[in-house]
Order: sequence, then C-alpha cells, then structure tokens
Amino acid sequence: QVQLAESGGGLVQAGGSLRLSCAASGRTFSTLSMGWFRQAPGKEREFVVAISWSGDTTVYSDSVKGRFTISRDNAKNTVYLQMNSLKAEDTAVYYCAAQGRWTTPVSQRNYAYWGQGTQVTVSS
Repeated sequence: QVQLAESGGGLVQAGGSLRLSCAASGRTFSTLSMGWFRQAPGKEREFVVAISWSGDTTVYSDSVKGRFTISRDNAKNTVYLQMNSLKAEDTAVYYCAAQGRWTTPVSQRNYAYWGQGTQVTVSS
C-alpha cells in the first residue's frame, strides 16, 4: 500500500504562485511514477502533469505547460508541483496519484493510489 498526503494548497491572486507537495509512504518511492490531477467544481477530474520514477520524463497538459513544473526528491519521498502565473481557471482540488509503472500517465485509471486532495483557489 502507498499513502499519499498533499499539502501547500491555499488562496492566491491571479498571477501568483503556489507550490504543492505530496509526501509518499508505504513503498519505495523511487519505484513509483507520480501524477497530479485536478477537479474543478462541476467538472470531471483531469490530468495536469506526471513524472516518471526517475524524474527523467515528464508529461504536461497543454493547459499548464510553461506555467507549472513537476519535480521529485526521491530522498525525501516527495513530489512537488510548482505553479506559476496562476489563473482563475486553475481553481480546483489538486490530487496526487501514484502508479508502479509508467503506463499512459495521463489516464487516471492507471493510478492505484490517490491522496485526499488539496484545495487551490485563484482569485481574479
């Protein structure tokens, strides 16, 4: 089993920045590929970004490319999401997810483990 705990959400003005963290436990972190997803009110959960177990490969959704950056620190069992130039449409609950492979990282069905989510609200 893998436990994931997100932190770092909050309220920020448009144009501002936030950094989300996701701490993992229960399994060797360096064997996990990690993803961030988000769900806005009234919408389905959508893919944001993913990073391979080694950190060598990343995939970004077009909506955040150039503004968000994913990184990981395998020594700290933590993955980060640096969010810059935030927009009102980035408002959502952000979820961290993990899978034991690098299988179609944009698809949430491939992730076996999920955190509880952290709220990000961007005021315009």
